[in-house]
Amino acid sequence: MSKLLARITLHLAGWEIVGTKAADDKLVLVAAPHTSNWDLICLLLIVRAQGTKVSWLGKHTLFWWPLGPILRWLGGVPIRRDRPEAVVEQVVRAFDEAETLFLAITPEGTRRYTPYWKSGFYRIAKAAGVRIQLGFADYAQRRAGFGPAFMPSDDVRADMDKIRAFFADKVARHPDQVGEIRLRKEE
Repeated sequence: MSKLLARITLHLAGWEIVGTKAADDKLVLVAAPHTSNWDLICLLLIVRAQGTKVSWLGKHTLFWWPLGPILRWLGGVPIRRDRPEAVVEQVVRAFDEAETLFLAITPEGTRRYTPYWKSGFYRIAKAAGVRIQLGFADYAQRRAGFGPAFMPSDDVRADMDKIRAFFADKVARHPDQVGEIRLRKEE
C-alpha cells in the first residue's frame, strides 16, 4: 500500500520517476544535488515507490525527541561529523554485518554551498566492496530516480568524471547553492 501511496503522491506533485535501482543487495546511493530538505522527502518517496528500503546518514543533532524515532523509522542513521574516519569504519562494518543495505549519502554533506564533495561515499563503497549508484532529483524537469551503478575503481578521477557527466544536466531546487562536483583530492 505504501508503494502505491508514494507513486500517487509523486504523480500528484508532478514528478516522474525514471530509472531503476540496481539489483544489488548492498550499495551506496549518491543522492545529489542536495540543496533542500525536500530532497530527502523526494528520495524517500522514490525509493518507497520502487519498493526499496533505504537507509541514510544524517547529522546527529537532527535526531532529537520526538523527531529522532521518526527519522530512524524512515531509515535515518545519526552520525557525528566531527570524526569522519570513524563514520567510514562504522558504515563499512554495517555493510559487513547486513544482509541487505541500500545506503543513500548526500556527498555535499550539507544543503548549503560547498566547494567540493566529501569523499566518504567513495571511501565507504570502496572499502565495503559495493557498487555506487547515482540518484537524483531534477527540479527543472520534475524528474527523479536512479541512474547508472558502477564499482569504484582505482582511478578516482575517472570515476568522478562519470559522476560529473551524469549530474551535469540535473538542476537542484536551489541552483545557487550547488558547488562543483569534485572531491578535495582526486588523485
